[in-house]
Amino acid sequence: MDDTHADEKKKVLKLGLGIFLVLAAAVAVLYIAVFRKPAPGPAAAKAVEETAKPPAAGTAPATEGSEPLVLPAVGLDQSDPVVREYAKAVSSSLRFGQWLGSKELVRKFVAAVDNIANGLSPKPQVDFWAPEGQLKVVNKPAGTFIDESKYGRYDPAAEVFASLDARAAVRFYRGLRPLIQEAYRDLGYPDTDFSDTLVKAMAELLETPVVERPVKVEKKILSYTMADESLEGLSQAQKQLLRMGPKNVRLIQGKIRELAAALGIPEDKLPRTRVISAGGARS
Repeated sequence: MDDTHADEKKKVLKLGLGIFLVLAAAVAVLYIAVFRKPAPGPAAAKAVEETAKPPAAGTAPATEGSEPLVLPAVGLDQSDPVVREYAKAVSSSLRFGQWLGSKELVRKFVAAVDNIANGLSPKPQVDFWAPEGQLKVVNKPAGTFIDESKYGRYDPAAEVFASLDARAAVRFYRGLRPLIQEAYRDLGYPDTDFSDTLVKAMAELLETPVVERPVKVEKKILSYTMADESLEGLSQAQKQLLRMGPKNVRLIQGKIRELAAALGIPEDKLPRTRVISAGGARS
């Protein structure tokens, strides 16, 4: 395997960390927004601070129950080791563990979600969000289309996301909420509940259509645009997910719904799946 191919593969695999952070946490915060409970009082907070201890080396925290995971008291800028250790309970995938080597996990997650909630690509904050290189296309008698054989580049990322334990992910992200809110204040939102932003980000990605037919594109000066105006009109964040291919879009959106079910969120609170096939759009 040459160095160029190896570097591209590495970036594709790292894509899953951004997807995991955004989607799993978005579901968790939707629970907070819909079924919000009062925050613990000073006494409860003190008890957590005094009794919370890191897990024993090599031991992942328990995942039973639906209550928030009690994390050790730690500052936002010192939170990476705690996040990495407790995240082990979320997936047994070796690739997932490797992705957690990134730094400033909570801050990058918050910035990425804020971008997605506004329809923007999270690439400025998470530079491994997409593989390097230009979009691959194939020329056919009917025109130019996205090369569907290249969707497989994203399979590892989607498969790791599918490996997530929904119950563990829900508990983990509830436990992270104080650090997440602190990072959001530092980003420039001192009076805004991050819950609302996460709900928007979740809806943004779930509204990405599953395109089962070949995607026709048109060559512009420096890039390609989608010939179908309804697809070209999608946000940057939605286009990023769409380019992973219909199989991976289904896999990722299905995991979001599984996480929502683990939280007790009714299906009618979530955007419906929209499918675009050769015969036209359907829900």
